[in-house]
Amino acid sequence: MIQPSYGDVESPRKQMERGVSAADVMCKAGLERVIRTNGDAACVKPDTAERMKKAGMLLIPINFSDLQKDIQSVTASEKEMQTVPASSMSIVNFYITDQDLNTAHSGIEVVPIQGLFEFTINGIPIEGPKNMIETGPNTGEFYIRLELPDTINGRPLSQDDIVLIKYLDESDYSGEQRILVKSVPLTKTFAKVESSGGGSRIGHEFTVRIYEPDANRDSKDEDKIPLSSLEYRGDGGIRTTLANPRFDANSSYLIETGPNTSTFEVKIKIPRELDGKVIHIGDSYEIRYIDRSTPSGTDEKIILKGRIG
Repeated sequence: MIQPSYGDVESPRKQMERGVSAADVMCKAGLERVIRTNGDAACVKPDTAERMKKAGMLLIPINFSDLQKDIQSVTASEKEMQTVPASSMSIVNFYITDQDLNTAHSGIEVVPIQGLFEFTINGIPIEGPKNMIETGPNTGEFYIRLELPDTINGRPLSQDDIVLIKYLDESDYSGEQRILVKSVPLTKTFAKVESSGGGSRIGHEFTVRIYEPDANRDSKDEDKIPLSSLEYRGDGGIRTTLANPRFDANSSYLIETGPNTSTFEVKIKIPRELDGKVIHIGDSYEIRYIDRSTPSGTDEKIILKGRIG
């Protein structure tokens, strides 16, 4: 919900450092409070909140009316499992829709999950939560928060490990047990940097492309990412950004390829010289982007590695 303005409202981080719970954080007028998958509150614009929700970056629904819309849009099946992306050594948030568990239609159900779920990582069983809680009175949709262990069989969890969730439905309409299964690959970031066209030969134009849902702020128009957001590192200690005019970019920004695509592009050329240092054929380089809005709640480096052709 949109919070009223109470003079100089502190940032969410400062409020939580004072002991305010994430659910009670106040936001400036015009901003919405959301709770990210790492449990921290944030104050964002309404359209940003909606995009974060669709990307699975929020721990709980934005507000009750949004939740009702989501429930109405669910497939006709009364039994469905929905998951959101998970970060390593963090939490998997997911929802199960099962109207058979919705017995107290005027209240919110809290249901023990023992015997209803099995959780594994790469086939190895892990301990799950004790209960799941209905998202609202008479919704039939239940929220489960699965905390992941730091290690599995003595090995730290890593990118692309698979969390498998099995729901053992004991009351299918046919009278037989049915199992719903969802697999959730662990991820640290949604962003991805890549290149295409012309390779990376000196003086030849090629395209740098980034997939970044967080930069997609306007679903009806093309958004932009400043070239200064991408760092270029090369042999010989070269450190600069794509905003350096020597790259002869066709734009001062990476421009979204179309409304609501979340994919941004710019065309650049590798120069013969950067910051007084000569670039040679065979030199290696990196183009780096820092994703500051990740499922893990950490800043993650996204690196594209290449070699000068």
